[in-house]
Amino acid sequence: MQPSDLRVALFSGNYNYTRDGPTQALNLLVGFLLRHGVAVRIYAPTTSVPAFEHTGDLVSVRSIALPGERGEYRMALGLPGAIRRDLKAFGPTIVHLSAPDILGHRAVSWARARHIPCVASLHTRFETYLRYYHAGMLEPLLVGVQKRFYERVDRVMPPAESMAAVVRGWGVKTPMAIWSRGIDHDRFTPARRDLAWRRSLGLGDDDVAVGFLGRVVKEKGLDVFAEVMAKLRRRGVPARTLVVGEGPAQAWFAEQVPDAVFAGFQSGDDLGRAVASMDVFFNPSVTETFGNVTLEAMAAGVPVVAANATGAIDLVEPGITGFLVPPRDCEAYADAIARIVAQPDLRAGMGAAGHHKASGYRWDAANQAVLDVYLELATQAANQS
Repeated sequence: MQPSDLRVALFSGNYNYTRDGPTQALNLLVGFLLRHGVAVRIYAPTTSVPAFEHTGDLVSVRSIALPGERGEYRMALGLPGAIRRDLKAFGPTIVHLSAPDILGHRAVSWARARHIPCVASLHTRFETYLRYYHAGMLEPLLVGVQKRFYERVDRVMPPAESMAAVVRGWGVKTPMAIWSRGIDHDRFTPARRDLAWRRSLGLGDDDVAVGFLGRVVKEKGLDVFAEVMAKLRRRGVPARTLVVGEGPAQAWFAEQVPDAVFAGFQSGDDLGRAVASMDVFFNPSVTETFGNVTLEAMAAGVPVVAANATGAIDLVEPGITGFLVPPRDCEAYADAIARIVAQPDLRAGMGAAGHHKASGYRWDAANQAVLDVYLELATQAANQS
């Protein structure tokens, strides 16, 4: 079987209306598949004003805004008749599911009834989100929902071994294959560090900028970040907070870290410049499955202090490229950052080591792994028909 024999129906809760790590990975995958002759059709909620120009043929699925504080995200309530008819006309040979939401569950049922192989990729640790929105008691229920979802597919594709171990810990026996991530090495490089740009934000050349990168939302560990920076201020550690990104919790975060510099949303080469202009990347999030932003910081030559959790433990080598800290241990985070701030040689060495390690992460190699799984499963299905 050849890639041109494949017809992939990709289901996602978000493909273009909010820019985040999962949407960027999915769009890059679709671009790779199209270049290799694979027919792809994406089914996802949409909005009237997308966040960016998407890749591929996108079919809008009826949806509603999520209630509460995360109304920027949308949820499809099922697989309506019009979508089912479109799927039948498209005739997929593979169904790819990127989230265990209602749309994903309905798509699995549709595919299983027609003996079409299903692949599920993991992008977010949804069960951990509940801790940040006063609903932690529901976490076992959400784990159970996800377990059932991943047990119904033919292959689970986590982005790293640590996330595969988490899913196996839920009791999922489905075979797994790693879909890692890549880096645009022309964009994320130490060469893009720009002191003039830092000065334009009010950062002095000798200021040590502790960076936050990503959507400014509570589940990224903003409370821990703010507490750690407060501890550093009380200790007299000369560190400034540089926030690259925007999001619904930005006003709250600005109150908690009053001396923070907000660079706003950055994209393209401007994003590469912003990351390379950090001195330490601090990522206390425990909701990541891989940690694209951590890898971007490493590629840019920035040492990392991160939670000892999925999203970082597959990337950061403690004492070599940065430090891993027990989640929510604010004293230990402060110790690690203070050590890097106080030792410029350590900072430089860790940055160089991180840049070297990140050089092995390439998008084409990562996405080829997905295509290989598609071909394997489609061949098996064809032989059984």
